[in-house]
Amino acid sequence: MGSLIAYSGIATKVKAMERWRIKDEQFLEMAALETVADAVQYLRSFLPYREIFDQVEDGDLHRGNIEQHLNLSQYRDFAKLYQFANIKQRRFLDLYFMHYEITILKTCLRNAAGHREQRQDLSMFRDFFERHSALDLITLSQSQNMEEFIGNLKGSAYYGPLYQMLQNGRVTLPACETALDMLYFRSMWKIKDKYLSKNEQKIIAQCFGTRMDVLNLQWIYRSKKFYHLAPADIYAILIPINLHLTKAQINRMVEAESADEFLTLLETTWYKRSLPAGLRDEPDLKSVADEINDRIYLLTSRREPYSIAILNSYLYFKEREIERIITTLESIRYGVKIS
Repeated sequence: MGSLIAYSGIATKVKAMERWRIKDEQFLEMAALETVADAVQYLRSFLPYREIFDQVEDGDLHRGNIEQHLNLSQYRDFAKLYQFANIKQRRFLDLYFMHYEITILKTCLRNAAGHREQRQDLSMFRDFFERHSALDLITLSQSQNMEEFIGNLKGSAYYGPLYQMLQNGRVTLPACETALDMLYFRSMWKIKDKYLSKNEQKIIAQCFGTRMDVLNLQWIYRSKKFYHLAPADIYAILIPINLHLTKAQINRMVEAESADEFLTLLETTWYKRSLPAGLRDEPDLKSVADEINDRIYLLTSRREPYSIAILNSYLYFKEREIERIITTLESIRYGVKIS
């Protein structure tokens, strides 16, 4: 009864926001449009996207600008839920917010590393981050190189791991992004036990544990298929936490002689039930991972509708929706049909 009372209000709020989620058939309708401007006009029929695109002229609909506005939609949804949440629910949202910080940090990091054709204007996110974050977003976005970027993080939880890499002469864009991801998952895994109830800990462990497992599987496969990394280098990029994979299984996959041998070993793990029949013909572990994560997040929210699962699930699927919108817009931009 306590959970029902504590979560009935925010559960109603989530259900109201879910009404605007884009359905599969609507994504297909959008994908069939001729231009990106047409697709953005289509998005304006959904309240969350009408709110962010109504003041944007068609001439300003370049890729970077669109993606920034879509990300702003995520942050607005988070802010609405945060405003509606009670103290205990806000503790979880404060933990979850680290994910948004790291997404923005990666954008700033790529700017500093010189991997952007033009620097992005992140000022539209400033108000949101000033309410929820201690980071100076504008200063970080103006960093001219990796060393300056790391220096501008001083005083935050992100400074230590990246500064250590700088001291060791191992500062590269992929290494820094991996370090940020690892910090996020380690922090969530550790802090959840401090702030959440036993039942909520189980929910978050199921969702984040699965995400860490499938991320590690993707990294092992890519390391073998595309980069031919030595086992020692692969171990260095893996998240040292696992849920349904044993350490022995991970070791065998890391030590596998080839990507094909890795796939054979993958079929002996807990995840074998989730692997499609044709995986060996067209290995696409990203799609497999997305399907597994989607299923876990949906299952936990259905089993525990009056718990932290509804917030965790809503924010996850909002992010997945944004990813799918961006993929759809890119298919229109380059004339690639989505079936």
